[in-house]
Amino acid sequence: MNAQCQSSLRRCPMSRPRPINCIVPPYILEKLLESEDSEVRQAAFDTLLITARLRGERGLRASFVGAAAPGDGRRTVFDCEQREFLSNAVLARPEDGPESADPSVNRAFDALGVTRDFYREVFRRNSIDGRGMRLDGFVHYGFEINNAYWDGRAMLFGDGDGRKFTDLTKSPEVIYHELAHGVTDYTSGFEYHNQPGALNESMSDVFGSLVKQWSLKQTADEADWLIGADVWTPGISGDAMRSMKDPGHAYNNTQFGKDPQPDRMSKFIHLPDTRKGDYGGVHYNSGIPNKAFYLTAVRIGGFAWEAAGTIWYESLKASSVEDRFQDFAGTTFQKAGELFGAGSTEQSAVLSAWQEVEVEISGVPTGVARVRSFAVDGNGATARDDAALSRQIGALNDKVTGLAKSMAELKAYR
Repeated sequence: MNAQCQSSLRRCPMSRPRPINCIVPPYILEKLLESEDSEVRQAAFDTLLITARLRGERGLRASFVGAAAPGDGRRTVFDCEQREFLSNAVLARPEDGPESADPSVNRAFDALGVTRDFYREVFRRNSIDGRGMRLDGFVHYGFEINNAYWDGRAMLFGDGDGRKFTDLTKSPEVIYHELAHGVTDYTSGFEYHNQPGALNESMSDVFGSLVKQWSLKQTADEADWLIGADVWTPGISGDAMRSMKDPGHAYNNTQFGKDPQPDRMSKFIHLPDTRKGDYGGVHYNSGIPNKAFYLTAVRIGGFAWEAAGTIWYESLKASSVEDRFQDFAGTTFQKAGELFGAGSTEQSAVLSAWQEVEVEISGVPTGVARVRSFAVDGNGATARDDAALSRQIGALNDKVTGLAKSMAELKAYR
């Protein structure tokens, strides 16, 4: 066991087995089991079976995650030829190989490269694990599989059933999302259940969206903040699996009903910590921290990866496996103060965002940041006393920092 694990099991990423990470939540696949189309039902059933098998395989090898092969983020894409066993996959495109005749291979290859370049250029991170981990992708995984997976070592892409889902490589943010699970594995290691699990899912939506925005050079206001729009229900336009901007409104149709994600704590969904309960609603309740990030990004303005993304990334690295929403909110508030100054616009945006989704930051009275929000006087000028509010938030920053240190000391003695 390495020194990091010996110093604190809680802070050791990947110290405990975790479920397989996949983009399509179980509640959507279970809806497909109710379809009148027998082929759609079969594809959903097969996807759920494969997900269960992959979950078991990942649990067996979880203790060997440290053996990930370094390679300066070199990409290799394999073709499973609609089979389910990776050992039978054929090499389709190595890092230095020519473009493939298969669009799925090229899309996966390109998205792996964009992800690698994003973390390297924006956060100075060397691949997923920070140590040059190889980036392997397996396309055409299984027959009509409605999912894409991060299995702890590689990306697996199903082709979709052609009705409710198309080829999962067609949505770049799906690939970016799944690879971000790997970054979380090697940083905070958020446990995949209840609030830590919802944070885990949210981190993948956040960084998946940031990679997409970075690749398109979109500002926070220009981005669509949708997840999976390109592969979800190809026959229905304008919907997506999730919306970070408006959780609960990504879709609303007769097949799947209404998007169930909450956008604030008063709508938090309490589910059992089981597979059928989505491990305590990790794909449901991720809507709350998703909305907090969206609000932070648009209130700061400009490119979301520059300020808001940096705050979230540094907070992810500073977090622990069992952290809940309030813990992570407090960390983002602290990091915003460290990076941009106590009482800064960035710190105020973080505070107001968490307050709007009803997540309290310990030591900060509710409503402090809202005063600073976006009231405008009759001449179009912002009507607020920035200096006074900055001093107030700066003082609160010191208080929160002190509380965080005390909590860290208490946790160390557990």
